[in-house]
Amino acid sequence: METFDVFSVFTMLGGLAFFLYGMNVMSQSLEKLTGGKLETALRKMTSSKIKSLLLGMGITIAIQSSSAVTVMLVGLVNSGIMMLEQTVAVCFGADIGTTLTAWILSLSGIKGDNFFLKLLKPSSFSPLVALAGVMLIMLSKKSKKKDIGSIMLGFSILMTGMTLMSGAVSPLAESEGFKSMLVAFKNPLLGVLVGAAFTGIIQSSAASIGILQAFSSTGSMTVSMAAPLIMGLNIGTCVTALLSSIGVKKNAKRVAAIHILIKIIGVLILLPVTLLLEATVAKDFFDDTISPIGIAIGHSIFNVAITLLLLPFSNQLVKLSRKIVSDKGGEEAPDEDEPKLDMNLFKIPSVAVEACRGAAVQMARHTETTIVDALYVLQKYDEKLSEKVIEGEQLIDRYEDRLGGYLVKISKSSVSSEDNRKVSKMMHIIGNLERISDHAVNLIESAKELHEKGYQFSEDGSKEMNVICAAIDENIHTAIRAYIKNDLALAHRVEPLEEVVDNLIIELKNRHINRLQEGSCTVELGYIFQDILINLERISDHCSNIAGSLIEIDEKTEIHEYWSDVKQNDEHFRSLYKEFSKEYFAMLP
Repeated sequence: METFDVFSVFTMLGGLAFFLYGMNVMSQSLEKLTGGKLETALRKMTSSKIKSLLLGMGITIAIQSSSAVTVMLVGLVNSGIMMLEQTVAVCFGADIGTTLTAWILSLSGIKGDNFFLKLLKPSSFSPLVALAGVMLIMLSKKSKKKDIGSIMLGFSILMTGMTLMSGAVSPLAESEGFKSMLVAFKNPLLGVLVGAAFTGIIQSSAASIGILQAFSSTGSMTVSMAAPLIMGLNIGTCVTALLSSIGVKKNAKRVAAIHILIKIIGVLILLPVTLLLEATVAKDFFDDTISPIGIAIGHSIFNVAITLLLLPFSNQLVKLSRKIVSDKGGEEAPDEDEPKLDMNLFKIPSVAVEACRGAAVQMARHTETTIVDALYVLQKYDEKLSEKVIEGEQLIDRYEDRLGGYLVKISKSSVSSEDNRKVSKMMHIIGNLERISDHAVNLIESAKELHEKGYQFSEDGSKEMNVICAAIDENIHTAIRAYIKNDLALAHRVEPLEEVVDNLIIELKNRHINRLQEGSCTVELGYIFQDILINLERISDHCSNIAGSLIEIDEKTEIHEYWSDVKQNDEHFRSLYKEFSKEYFAMLP
């Protein structure tokens, strides 16, 4: 007869390591497979509690981690993407969704000699799933198939860990010491505390449930012992959300508070009900031994019950969270201009990528406003608008610093090929946006010099400046709209106009030289005129770079070779070039 010894402990710990690693591999691969759909789904959140509940369930089932969903909610609220009230029903849905793991793990408790029953046991089908997963990873060229292979392999490792843990603890069924230790868990408060502490340490309710199911397979654990442990581990899973709320805004802290309140209130309601039932009408039931599937049932009952009891009181939970995390000292005033990014979103890289995309779009809009204001000041000097342009450039610098650092960290994590393309595109775009804002400030400095020295361009010079500014204005609007809408048709309009801008600048420089020779323009004014043209040309170049980044990454082509080819052979490019050339050269005096 086998005995439980130090080697059994080693095996159990090894099984736990396999379990946690398999869960991690499976969760990460599921996240990559879903791409940015999770964050997109949350952005489309409605006021319907049922839809939000189902969404929370769906996301948790998709990534197999209620803790990750809660941390994601903390990050989204802290970033200003979601409102606090929207998160409550999602939390309830996540709690129900996480019970699926326990049902999958309960397959290890299936017994019988029937072929189909044996086939349902993880020890029977896990090796085949692992083989299929490895084949997909090794032989597939598409990243999605590789991700599916990783999910299958992670699932097999998880199940192998579960089998190891169950096998390691099986000798405990005959151990008198183990049975006497279990007697201590007849104290329900101790059971809740142990369950909460253990799950808090390993930060995985799925792993806690798996270990509990492994111990239940010994046949020594009763329903009355398991019920408080199940309730406790549900409280312990809140630790991850609690840690994620450190250093975030008050509303984000309230998300974690709501998550904890749901679990604690649920235990305060259901534990007395359980004890009352055990003491009166259901004593025999609570004295029965519990199996792995019984653990799964109990886990589901707890989470479904607290959802039914507390979901109608969502508004009260929000109010209670506001009392716990009070506004004393003043709530942080939301800064609409600052980039809305939160480090908690790294828990789900695909969501972090979408949050970055939202911040990059805001940066693009700020850049568009800044350069348009600068072009206006260049033509009609305005001190307040000049200061606004300088403040806009400083804001865009902060966007570039924050967003750039965030994107570098994301690029080092495990992201899907689709998300990797988005990151690459954003890295190119934000650099060009920042440079455009720098040139906007240079234009302001030129305009200020003209104003302070009392210089004025000639009538023709002023008209020429208006023409080139109009061309730049159209190109910046086209490039920014192309990025925001991810519109390749708009992106293809930028380069023909950029070519026209280059030709316009050559024409304006030649006209300026003629005015110098005629004596109708001074040398010092000419230097300022030249500086302005250089900055306008650079702005147009960066517009071309933005459009080129969209085309290069989405159409998977080398942009310089592509432009060289279309300029020579593409009829649509030539048609647009002629259209823009005719329009703007006709405007020159």
